Amino acid sequence: MIKLQNFFFMSAGHYWLVIGVVLFVLLNTAAGLIWLERRVLALWQDRYGPNRAGPFGVLIVLADTIKLFFKEDWIPPFADKVVFVFAPAVVVASVLMSFTVIPFGPNAVVADFNVGLMFFLAMSSMGVYSIVLGGWASNNKYALLGAMRGASQMISYEVFMGLSLMGVVILSGSFNLGEIVTAQKNGWFILPQCVGFFIFLIAGIAETHRLPFDIPEAESELVAGFHAEYSSMKFGLFFIGEYLGITLISSMVVTLYFGGWLGPAFLPPVIWFVLKTFAFILLFILLRASMPRPRYDQLMEYGWKILFPLSLLNLLITAAIKLLI
Repeated sequence: MIKLQNFFFMSAGHYWLVIGVVLFVLLNTAAGLIWLERRVLALWQDRYGPNRAGPFGVLIVLADTIKLFFKEDWIPPFADKVVFVFAPAVVVASVLMSFTVIPFGPNAVVADFNVGLMFFLAMSSMGVYSIVLGGWASNNKYALLGAMRGASQMISYEVFMGLSLMGVVILSGSFNLGEIVTAQKNGWFILPQCVGFFIFLIAGIAETHRLPFDIPEAESELVAGFHAEYSSMKFGLFFIGEYLGITLISSMVVTLYFGGWLGPAFLPPVIWFVLKTFAFILLFILLRASMPRPRYDQLMEYGWKILFPLSLLNLLITAAIKLLI
């Protein structure tokens, strides 16, 4: 059963306020990360980056948005029009639904499910449908091939992601994300679960198809994978979904392994959560600036021959130590 008693103790006004604040912050964060990534990449690669549109180039996001709105919203005549339009919305909706179970503070959570971790895994799996439907509905062989290799990557790395989280579940004794954070009062799970953390982080990068695992998009190639036929705001939704995914994985890493909102009392719990999440967002950007893209066969071999055995070994050792203690 899903634990709903917290809803009854939370006033309707407070509940809708939390939903409104979360949506407002997330959508603005996705837009802000576009500017932040360009500025930070420019800093690390010793170049200027955006510096013309507004102070420090901050209006470049507005310029990109206006450009996307005024581009021709073209649907190929040979495409499955309903599915073609529906596919970009899936990725944004699935990521936003995942945020409903993340506790940003002691009383700052949209839905306090006792199966919150399982809900996150279920919603993250929905992102595969966006890639597959987008590539298939385009009726383009290059887009379909990009969708197939992207789907195989995401489905494979979901296996390792789920297994890496089971060590945290064993230590905390709960699938509830709030209880997992509370269980870290005496020590963050990064220490006993360092192997699970690295597996989850690598799987998260592959799930959000960011460099070096951006094979589903392959933006530097001639044909950009599954979204080759997309333009205007439909392409913009894929773009926003990627940055929301970065924020989601960073938030989950903080919640599961770095104590969530826990921190010294001189800052509010929500601020601690934001600072930790922001640090991992910068890590995502740094990886894009410094890591080369592996071949597709190397990516799959790395997952099934290294990460899969490691995740099973981590699970078995954690369970054995827990039983002994």
